[in-house]
Amino acid sequence: MLTFFSQTKIKPWMLICIFGIVALILWNTNILFQILKKEERIKMELWATAQQELIKNSDLSRDYGVLTFDVLQKIGKTPMISVNVSGFIKDFKNISWDWNQNPDSIKLYALLNQLKQENDPIPIQYKDIVNQTLYYGDSRLLKKLQYYPLTLLLIIALFGGVLFFFFKTSKVSEQNRLWAGMAKETAHQIGTPLSSLMGWITLLKEQNIAPASVDEMEKDVERLSVITERFSKVGSLPELQENDLVKATEDTLLYLMKRSSQLIEWNWKLPQKEILIPMNLPLYSWTLENLIKNGIDAMKGQGKLTLELLEFEKKVLIRVSDSGSGISSKNIKRIFSPGFTTKKRGWGLGLSLVRRIIIDYHQGSIEVLKTELGKGTSFQITLKKLT
Repeated sequence: MLTFFSQTKIKPWMLICIFGIVALILWNTNILFQILKKEERIKMELWATAQQELIKNSDLSRDYGVLTFDVLQKIGKTPMISVNVSGFIKDFKNISWDWNQNPDSIKLYALLNQLKQENDPIPIQYKDIVNQTLYYGDSRLLKKLQYYPLTLLLIIALFGGVLFFFFKTSKVSEQNRLWAGMAKETAHQIGTPLSSLMGWITLLKEQNIAPASVDEMEKDVERLSVITERFSKVGSLPELQENDLVKATEDTLLYLMKRSSQLIEWNWKLPQKEILIPMNLPLYSWTLENLIKNGIDAMKGQGKLTLELLEFEKKVLIRVSDSGSGISSKNIKRIFSPGFTTKKRGWGLGLSLVRRIIIDYHQGSIEVLKTELGKGTSFQITLKKLT
């Protein structure tokens, strides 16, 4: 496999830093939670003491009596329920409940059981005898604090995802600019000798030297000229014009048949009529040529190559199948990636550019329809028809 760009990998130190930050957040949150929980416990014990003082002293006109009432009334937002020695609910605070309802309601006792599980009870004594027990739960602040680490981690994950998407997009854009630059420079370098070849062909035709061979040479030079044009347009948005898909497909097939191994069995099924679609003719021809050449390489110059063109109401399917070596399941999702190839000699650009031409330029789709090791592969291109 040839890879032009290194894949971004998560380094061990990055994982250590991430886990360190998460551990630090959880540790600090737990400390804060325990501090607030302890403070709420102190408040509840103070309320229990005030309640105990209220039971012991009938004369609450003194200063400590005013203080007792003040403590009992300003308990904060902590939910609490007090029960008598028989276990019946005597009072509750900071709980959404109407006194007009039955205090022995099943829902209220269910809430009491929930409070019993949240914190240890506080006994309220009179003459060393427990006559009330106070149960309290966590305040809204504590309950919200429990979800704080999760919320913070979600924010960090979201922020990290945005950064990853940004850098990933920037990297892809940089790669695309590099490919475009390489392609245009290649087209520029080919242009000069290509012009000379055209001149030599003209000279040979004027002198009537080997007309048949010169005609074939001219076709190859014209083909090379088309390839140069394709490379020069990489990176720019190509113009789509109304063209006959059937003729474009047939012309490409006939050209490749004459220049391929005689051991290849060609089978194609094309409609006997025009199918007009918006397309860039040179780019479509190159796409089809690339798929067919890949199939020939997979068959090692010997086998069966099939092409089908299926017309539907709003779309056209082009299927290219070969009887070659097939594609392993682990490589199916990678074959369209730039730089990926299983050939000893190859750039790994063909299918990547094919995908870009079909999807980005022609608003179509391309996929591996089916593949089996040792039996071959079928590619399917979907293009929209003119409406």
